[in-house]
Amino acid sequence: MALALATAGLFQGAEAEAQTVESGSLSFSGDTGDWVTGGQSFAYSTAAQDTLGVSASTDNGGVSVNVNGANGDWWTLDLAAPSGTTLAPGSYTGATRAGSNGPTEPGLSLSGNGKGCSDLTGSFTVQDVVFGPGGYVQKLDATYEQHCSGSEPALRGEVHISNPAAPAELQLGVDVAAKGTVAGADGRPTVHGTVTCNVPTDVSVAGEVTQTARNVTVTGPYSTSVACAPGAPVAWTATVTASGDSPFVKGDAQVRAQAFTQDPNYGGTVSAEKTATVTLTKS
Repeated sequence: MALALATAGLFQGAEAEAQTVESGSLSFSGDTGDWVTGGQSFAYSTAAQDTLGVSASTDNGGVSVNVNGANGDWWTLDLAAPSGTTLAPGSYTGATRAGSNGPTEPGLSLSGNGKGCSDLTGSFTVQDVVFGPGGYVQKLDATYEQHCSGSEPALRGEVHISNPAAPAELQLGVDVAAKGTVAGADGRPTVHGTVTCNVPTDVSVAGEVTQTARNVTVTGPYSTSVACAPGAPVAWTATVTASGDSPFVKGDAQVRAQAFTQDPNYGGTVSAEKTATVTLTKS
């Protein structure tokens, strides 16, 4: 049975955001009687000004390649290893439709231009695949064969993807200086520290200062933000915004600091935390 519309992103796990392919190609042809191709041949490449996109599941179990042809054609190829395994070089036989494949079956689907298989059988061979962090696909070379609904006519093709090496995942650090100050006028402390990063990004720093003096515990929040750049620690300074009825006084206090930001390359929140004893002096 054939599908009138193509489907994309048929992974069982979460799928990372698609990336534009720097250099690549997708080509396939079908036997007479193949529903998807109508017995014709198709070829697309970045060299021919076709746009290719690629994404992987976050567990590297599957890859999806999308084509937007310069002539208006659109296609999607999904290749997936059996559930719980990583897509790796080798031959995958007994494939069924990606997204509907059983836990021990590989998944395959080539659909587009309004045509696809509601169920299929097939196989594919991965000659090479290289993943980076967060579902980044650096390289993919594979061939595939697909039969709609168990029919004899087949669709056969190949895909080649080449992208630059994956950008680094964001690594974030935060530290708290051993000394701070407390204002004599309002009893609000100012604390300091540094953040470090391996990728340029704006970092928010927030936390609280807690002090117990004369059997009274007082706590106050603070927050600030800094532009972090790789190479050296970047200083941050923040003053507690409120401290309730009791002021802070000179002496030791506990300072909790959390730095957080979005990874500019892969998304998702990255954070770091530090708690330290800080000596407050009168300013």
